[in-house]
Amino acid sequence: MRATLINCTLKPSPEESNTQKLADHVLDALRQRGVESDVFRLVDMQIPAGVKTDMGGGDEWPRVHESISASDIFIVATPTWVAHPSSMAQRALERLDAMISETDDESRPVAYNKVAGVIVTGNEDGAHHVIADVAQGLIDIGFTVPGQAWTYWNKGPGPGPSYSQTDDGHDWSQKTGRAMAANLVTVAQALATTPLQAPPD
Repeated sequence: MRATLINCTLKPSPEESNTQKLADHVLDALRQRGVESDVFRLVDMQIPAGVKTDMGGGDEWPRVHESISASDIFIVATPTWVAHPSSMAQRALERLDAMISETDDESRPVAYNKVAGVIVTGNEDGAHHVIADVAQGLIDIGFTVPGQAWTYWNKGPGPGPSYSQTDDGHDWSQKTGRAMAANLVTVAQALATTPLQAPPD
């Protein structure tokens, strides 16, 4: 079983990504269940705005698309900015829109029978809103989002430390991340056994 995770931090490498730190706990939990993962830090890549799988001119999204297409599990990891997903997360959802019209050899949208989850970090409130926003986009594209297929960490109201600057709340976020990994794998296995059928004409 394979997973693809896109880190939608706005911090280019080698700057530390709080979002990646929490995502690594989920990836480790997936690894313990036999899942191999590819990780893409989108801000380090050339991913122009658009709603096509390949925008040409050095567009690197096709490499991400290929990984998602070959995976059973897809995870969007994003920081919170003014209570919304990052601009990179929004751009990814816009590029994923092309998958709605892409079908497999049984006329199913290519995202069918793939599960998806969301990871959110931020030193401000808004995580539940971000999870709902991203999850709805993934559902529209055709992914199956299991119950409790998310984890998040935030400091709470007002300014404060980031994930890597404090241990507060880490135990809960990591425990929830392990539950997220378990649920993603369980539903992915169920869909492999009993896949969704093509939508009716």
